[in-house]
Amino acid sequence: MKVKEVRGKENEEIFFDLANLEKELFEMNFRQLTEGNASPAKIRLVRRDIARMKTILREREIGIRGQEAR
Repeated sequence: MKVKEVRGKENEEIFFDLANLEKELFEMNFRQLTEGNASPAKIRLVRRDIARMKTILREREIGIRGQEAR
């Protein structure tokens, strides 16, 4: 997910997507431990998307980079 896509969303939408991505990451990590066939590249992308969303939410919370809480 691109930064522009995340910035265009409301906070509630970001929280919903964030919860889904965290659940997906948990399942991927569990699958990798049990079956060993989860893609490391996919795990890395999901982790980065989670970090990107949390960063944007934090920016809105403290009011930097011209982001207003929505």
